[in-house]
Amino acid sequence: MTGFDEFVNTRGPALLRFAYLLTGNAHQAEDLVQEALARSHPRWPKIEHYDVPEAYVRKAVLREYLSWRRRRSSTEVSVATVPERTAVAVDETDRIAAREHLWRLLGKLPKMQRAVLVLRYFEDRDDDDIANLLGCARATVRVHAARGLQRLRAAMPATGYPLEV
Repeated sequence: MTGFDEFVNTRGPALLRFAYLLTGNAHQAEDLVQEALARSHPRWPKIEHYDVPEAYVRKAVLREYLSWRRRRSSTEVSVATVPERTAVAVDETDRIAAREHLWRLLGKLPKMQRAVLVLRYFEDRDDDDIANLLGCARATVRVHAARGLQRLRAAMPATGYPLEV
């Protein structure tokens, strides 16, 4: 096995999870990771000597996502809404419905707000790291996070679902 094959086998699932958090769709996440890996493959002899080669590939996934969302935004199709709550609903069902609704709301955020929230809350990165990855100022990261959370909070109470899922 080559170093690239080994990298894909060991770190591929983590990259796929990261892409899924960005896209909210398993098939689109696979396409995103595949494209980022295809672009990284010719440069692999240089990349594998970096201190953390995964950081380079994750940034490639993030950049591909940001440019991919621009190309794709005009062809997005909405999906059906979450059904109304019933009197017989179980707590677990409510949690799943709330999580699904939150995913849909996250998908409606502008790409930079979504990227910041995914990097901050799902990747557990700090503002400096996010700013470095996105190529913007630390204050810009905080603005995107605040606006994204504000939009999510504004939309969640209207549904009756709690934001903490």
